[in-house]
Amino acid sequence: MTAETLPWSWYSDPELLTAERRRIFERSWQYVGHTGEVSRPGDRTASHAGHVPVALVRDESGNLRAFLNVCRHRGHEVVSGTGNRRSLQCPYHAWTYNLDGSLLKAPRSEQEPDFDASELGLIPLRVETWGPLVFVNPDPEAAPLGDVLGPVPELLAQGGIDPVELSFRQRVEYDVAANWKVVIENYLECYHCPTAHPGFSRVVDVDPARYRLESADWSASQFGRSRNGREPVKVGQFHFVWPNLRVNVFPGPRNLSIGPALPAGTDRTSGFFDYFFAEGTPDDAVAELMRFDNEVTAEDRALIESVQRGMGSGLLGHGRLLAGSEHLIQHFQGLVRRELAQ
Repeated sequence: MTAETLPWSWYSDPELLTAERRRIFERSWQYVGHTGEVSRPGDRTASHAGHVPVALVRDESGNLRAFLNVCRHRGHEVVSGTGNRRSLQCPYHAWTYNLDGSLLKAPRSEQEPDFDASELGLIPLRVETWGPLVFVNPDPEAAPLGDVLGPVPELLAQGGIDPVELSFRQRVEYDVAANWKVVIENYLECYHCPTAHPGFSRVVDVDPARYRLESADWSASQFGRSRNGREPVKVGQFHFVWPNLRVNVFPGPRNLSIGPALPAGTDRTSGFFDYFFAEGTPDDAVAELMRFDNEVTAEDRALIESVQRGMGSGLLGHGRLLAGSEHLIQHFQGLVRRELAQ
């Protein structure tokens, strides 16, 4: 693997972002929410798979469905927010769809002699679940979700974490002034932790001799043992799943947080994290973990946005990685190069 980073121009080039959306995000599994949002027939919620607008729907037979959230008439998003009703209606011109995506009614269409409603249903998207966690892929030919998750579910299980046994507690949305790749690369190393995350480093042993890094085909994992070792979760796990998913388990009560880094522009990333805890976890324990996570997140935001500004100076073409501490970044950048070359 090369010790040279990706060209820094790749973090601000609009044409490259277009290529990433087409060759990476339109072909990959994206976490879009949890089954609790669509538990009853008629439930629906809006999300995004990368830049692709998605409508998650529970149909009348109880099946979970995903559709491109774009009306076949003029392109308005059909679903916004969450709700429940027996059909899906676009708020622009009231084109109405059944919960299976078929077109139910288009006002005035009966006046059109060549109007074929059977050809104008919502576009279905692939949807799979990992316990209560819902993933969507715009590519009908993509490999199954399990192939991409790889060892991550088993690694979590070894640490006593099964998403099925956890309950959703809250969602936190974010927006950061940096390219999505900067966000992911910051996540993929703890080389910066002793300097930039003093609170995290007091809780988690970040000594490079004991902080473990592992990579698989489509994922990368970090493991750090709690310094006090008295919590139910004694080893923090921090997993990346291609191309933009982060899955965290912090030392403390049984917990899991999961969320995508969505490319909102060349120098802007948006996204959210969903937080799950074991049933019965006291509110004060949840609040303490959230306070801890928010502190680390604020520190990372400052780092990430500074990196984006530095890369944008234009006077340096690339950086130099340290293989011993940053080989998960090398792994990620290798995937980026490979997918963009296809």
